Amino acid sequence: MAPPGTATAPGDPECIALAEIELCGELIIAASAADEERLSADRIDEVLRVGAGPR
Repeated sequence: MAPPGTATAPGDPECIALAEIELCGELIIAASAADEERLSADRIDEVLRVGAGPR
């Protein structure tokens, strides 16, 4: 999970890159733990916290 406040400065390329790398890592972890060959769209949304409220 990305640390709180990782991308707090919208224009900071380093913060954005770090957040993207951490999200990719979360997807890799989820994919390696999955029983199926591919992650479903719903599972990807869950891993990326799409539609989740603020934390």
